[in-house]
Amino acid sequence: MQVWAGWFDDFFAVLAGVFGRVEPRRMAMTYLKALVAPVERKNGWQIAEHAGHTTPDRVQWFLARSTWCADQLRDALRSFVVTFLARPDGVLVLDETAFLKKGRMSAGVAPQYAGITGQIENCQVAVFCAYVTDTGRALIDRELYLPAA
Repeated sequence: MQVWAGWFDDFFAVLAGVFGRVEPRRMAMTYLKALVAPVERKNGWQIAEHAGHTTPDRVQWFLARSTWCADQLRDALRSFVVTFLARPDGVLVLDETAFLKKGRMSAGVAPQYAGITGQIENCQVAVFCAYVTDTGRALIDRELYLPAA
């Protein structure tokens, strides 16, 4: 967290415009700080406790009901990463990850190859893109694979 403390305000200033109102902007800042803090488990209750809230209601409201665009946030994060982490030897890393599922109610769930088990499994498959340099790494894009079925 001490490493983050030096540049967190600059980092969040790039993201702040994604949140049109002050309430979600404040909650986003609180949420991000809790994610990088030494909170044992990163669930709604523990993040709320870290933020000094008595219940996870504000955290849950922010994640479920506040208005902001994930793609706009991704673009702002990518802009920050390019500005502060860009190096001539930087590389993009693509990773396909399967999330095993029991039911079929989540988007993209189908019997498909899961690299984690090496078999056809009922799962979701997502592809992540990270930018990596000797000074740091950051996820800069994501996409859920949606099978034709």
